[in-house]
Amino acid sequence: MSPFFVKAIQLLLSLSILIVLHELGHFIPAKLFKTRVEKFYLFFDVKFSLFKKKIGETVYGIGWLPLGGYVKIAGMIDESMDKEQMAGPPQPWEFRSKPAWQRLIIMLGGVTVNIILGFLIYMAIIFTWGTNHVGIDDMPKGFAIHESFKQYGFEDGDRIIALNGDELEDVIDVNHHLFMRDVKTISVLHQNGQEETISLPEDIGTFMFENGIRRPFSPIIAPVLGAIEGDSPAEKAGLQEGDKFIKFNGQEIKYWNDFMSLKAADSTNSAIKLTYERNGLENTVTITPGEDGIVGVYPKADYTVQHKDYSFGESITKGFEFGYWTLHDYVAQFKYVFTIEGASQVGGFGAIGNLFPDAWDWKAFWGTTAFISIILAFMNILPIPALDGGHVMFLLYEIIAGKKPNDKFMEYAQLVGFIILITLLLFANGNDIYRAIVGK
Repeated sequence: MSPFFVKAIQLLLSLSILIVLHELGHFIPAKLFKTRVEKFYLFFDVKFSLFKKKIGETVYGIGWLPLGGYVKIAGMIDESMDKEQMAGPPQPWEFRSKPAWQRLIIMLGGVTVNIILGFLIYMAIIFTWGTNHVGIDDMPKGFAIHESFKQYGFEDGDRIIALNGDELEDVIDVNHHLFMRDVKTISVLHQNGQEETISLPEDIGTFMFENGIRRPFSPIIAPVLGAIEGDSPAEKAGLQEGDKFIKFNGQEIKYWNDFMSLKAADSTNSAIKLTYERNGLENTVTITPGEDGIVGVYPKADYTVQHKDYSFGESITKGFEFGYWTLHDYVAQFKYVFTIEGASQVGGFGAIGNLFPDAWDWKAFWGTTAFISIILAFMNILPIPALDGGHVMFLLYEIIAGKKPNDKFMEYAQLVGFIILITLLLFANGNDIYRAIVGK
């Protein structure tokens, strides 16, 4: 099966699980508070349904448009814009007749389920598969440093001791911490054996983002081929595992990072002249990258990856910690969206689908599902009318002010929110289409 369909199936399954559980988060408290739920749908049933069945007072169904799902709660101004129902007198089973605190719990139910689900999945992943990490002693050659970071005092071969005075469990995560978290100092061990604590500017994450520096610290790996992708330009050119790159278009290569940097700088994707060593002899080959810029070579890792298993109790603590930082980092990076570069990187269903691997992998599937669940929780709680967060915003106003916004205002707010969401949806998926066309 092609990678596209493998990713599509994973995306559809993941979203189906998350949507059903999210809507159950609204459905269950609504039923507990004796509020009538008229519809419970996976996907949207515009004009028709793929399946529907009425059980009791609720119609359960599957729509044909896989852009989400919904529960239609009686007496609530939502995306259905059911003005006829709202024109009648309030009924005791309707949402609008319930106390504000009950309505608030109903609206917060979906987000709460998504957060809890994400954390539980992370706990299960850690309990089942454990974690991998690279400690300071596992990478004796240290890091190759991006030229822009050498101005702060970093040197090629530096080994990471601590961030903000705290030891880093996985030193490979240093780039992620710099980009997403408030890192003020990095303690390093230079190749000459001297330890140094280097201070960083407060806006180091913004500096990295604006300059396109995603990996200022790259593990020093010898430029030796560990694997070659089948039917790739590299395989067709005759490269083999164990070949050691020496030059890229005449420029010397010392580390694998040099090859990657030179390849990234060559935006034309034109023919590359690679000089390599095999069995003590130098050879030169010309390779034309594929349309996506891929050559199809992977390095032979020369650092040690440690594995750690966790007990049931330890996995709960570790999973909670992992979930917390996943949410924290996603919220932290949201500030970049409000820049020209950030807006251009916003993605829709294509970008989400690409989070999944090309081949089926249950660990990767559940890890990505947990991540999407946390994203959905955060996005849904944004104070935009038509989202759960919009309803929560108006309910909090009602609780504080002691009066409801009038129904006409709520109808207009819902319409504006719906237009905002459709615009964002078109923009995000438009970015996906653009990137697919230009190959970025």
